[in-house]
Amino acid sequence: MSTSREKILLRLKDARDRRKVTPPEQPDMNAPIYVGTEQDLAAGFQEKLELVSGVVHRVSSLDAAAGLVQSIAEAEKWDSVFCLDKKLRKALDGKVSAKSLPGDFESLQTGITPCEFLIAHLGSVMVSSGEASGRRLHVFPETHIVIAHVGQLVMYLDEALTLLQDKYKGHLPSMITNITGPSRTADIEKTLVKGMHGPRKLIVILCDQPF
Repeated sequence: MSTSREKILLRLKDARDRRKVTPPEQPDMNAPIYVGTEQDLAAGFQEKLELVSGVVHRVSSLDAAAGLVQSIAEAEKWDSVFCLDKKLRKALDGKVSAKSLPGDFESLQTGITPCEFLIAHLGSVMVSSGEASGRRLHVFPETHIVIAHVGQLVMYLDEALTLLQDKYKGHLPSMITNITGPSRTADIEKTLVKGMHGPRKLIVILCDQPF
């Protein structure tokens, strides 16, 4: 005579045997890793960055980018702009008084830097300590302006990392960072706060002509 426990186990076994077993769906190992897009890289990058409150301006050349910085600086009444990159400082000369001395750093409002690459799939700006701007200029200012050109656009992050390996001959900078929009956090009571850990504004000026 079977016990209650045995009866329950038999019913479970019977139900399992009668139930149709659906094998788990097998992944397509030949499918692409990323979802493709028909947009060009510049338009894709701009769309993704603006979704997270970044600002993108398209200009023709580095000289036009410097003129745009001058216009923004006058409109925003910036009196402390900091830039360490020699090429950008040369372009800004006569338009924006960009400081570069260590003693001026703590009072800066706006930092102007180049970048390594722009990643269209993420809307991210890749920067590194291998650039003249170093580590601090991407973090401390209230406003971060990145001046870049279309030759620095790539679709995916892995492409940027491969190109970075080639650029530095395998000796990568000690700091490599992706910046995706202004600094923001919602750690405290799920309230979004901008500028908590970095710049409140991120402006990317994208030149059509390489420089």
